[in-house]
Amino acid sequence: MALVTSHMNANVPSANLFGTPVGDKNSSNGQNIANNSNVTIQKQHHKNHHNSTSHHHSQRNGQGTFDAIYNATLNNNDFSDPVNKTETNLIKAIFNEQNVTFVDQTSPKRYEPDRPIGYGAFGVVWSVTDPRNHKKVALKKMPNVFQNLASCKRVFREIRMLDSFRHDNVLGLLDILQPTDKHFFQEIYILTELMQSDLHKIIVSPQPLTSDHIKVFVYQILRGLKYLHSANILHRDIKPGNLLVNSNCILKICDFGLARVWNPKEQVNMTHEVVTQYYRAPELLMGARKYTGAIDVWSVGCIFAELLGRRILFQAQGPIEQLNMIIDLLGTPNTDEMRNACDGAKNYIMRSAYRQPNTMKFYSLSHQASHEAVHLLISMLMFDPEKRMNVDDALAHPYLEEGRMRFHSCMCSCCYTTPRKERIFAKISDPGHQMPFDSKWEKELTRLSMFDLRERLYKYITERTPLFGIPLCINTNSASYRDFVNSSVAQASELPPSPNAWD
Repeated sequence: MALVTSHMNANVPSANLFGTPVGDKNSSNGQNIANNSNVTIQKQHHKNHHNSTSHHHSQRNGQGTFDAIYNATLNNNDFSDPVNKTETNLIKAIFNEQNVTFVDQTSPKRYEPDRPIGYGAFGVVWSVTDPRNHKKVALKKMPNVFQNLASCKRVFREIRMLDSFRHDNVLGLLDILQPTDKHFFQEIYILTELMQSDLHKIIVSPQPLTSDHIKVFVYQILRGLKYLHSANILHRDIKPGNLLVNSNCILKICDFGLARVWNPKEQVNMTHEVVTQYYRAPELLMGARKYTGAIDVWSVGCIFAELLGRRILFQAQGPIEQLNMIIDLLGTPNTDEMRNACDGAKNYIMRSAYRQPNTMKFYSLSHQASHEAVHLLISMLMFDPEKRMNVDDALAHPYLEEGRMRFHSCMCSCCYTTPRKERIFAKISDPGHQMPFDSKWEKELTRLSMFDLRERLYKYITERTPLFGIPLCINTNSASYRDFVNSSVAQASELPPSPNAWD
């Protein structure tokens, strides 16, 4: 049964999340979507907040073996018609009858039932249908936003970041559901593009990965990471499960719950309790409080090796074992390479037996581990973060040239094909963020109280122009509503498991 659909009546019933009708304060905002194949919405003309040219030039025609990955990782679903469409929807559109006309131009015979697709540390994700255009989207519930100050800051930071992203390889925000009442404002619901799988599922699947697959995946990860770093954002949790993939092998970086605005010109202390252990850079394992975007590059290097070998590169039981596995492969670091480590970690390494590097093991990962592949891998997995290859240099590496050509020949939205079948390539193949985040914003965020953050979040959501100019809200009459509200996050902790306490 459909979890989401439209509400056609002018009067909005009191069937919202907290039993309070949502007002139509946004009814004068919107735009004319005259050519939408699924829905026609006519409202007073207003510039849509979310529109970007990249969405109009999308040319995503995946080919050949790339579609096989999609088929190998999707579950078979049994689709059925909803019994009562208006009573089985979790979220509904809010309309003002005086200046809105909603015309459904399609009569789908079969509906894909809405269902949970992910349970993360900071939210629950469901696959639902947007009632305004009948497209499948991802609905993420962010529960207990105001349970503590850290949670509130994290959510506000993540929403602001998602709302600014306009990039093929970074998951952006489509919409935010309207809260019903400021006094009952406890959870936030956001809509994002629905992706069919993630890189972890692909790696553990029996589907063979060709060199083309690996190159185009690594290229997209680095391309998205360049965009984030150009926005002064450290992701701090790059891992296969946070790299979503659709049926055309388009890859998007997601989950910005641990992301942080960072100024490369400033050296400020940050927590080292970030990044899932298997993908955690050695400086973090050794207690460094000052670090750079090099921690994200290390994570990409680990994922690159995992794509080649189809197994986790450093799969240790704990942080100390993790560090020892890294040293077994890369060799014992010298004092200068440990300059940002805490004293306890330095002393531990200095007391341990000296180990020579053994990077030749990279060639045993796979027959696809060519000289170029191993060179790129070693460059991204340097123990010293200052010697580690940065994102720009990694993107320029010869190994990724074929991946770049594949991506821009048929997958990207920055290039397009003319009616004469000529491919017009963008002047900038790996664009940066147009409006980087200022570290002053991050500093201001740390000074705000819980009350101030709650007020700002509520104002940001309610004053933001919704997609198509038509807001959405939760509908408690949905048959799936009980399951949705009872779904909980995977863990309550705000951070990954703490690394070893050296001191």
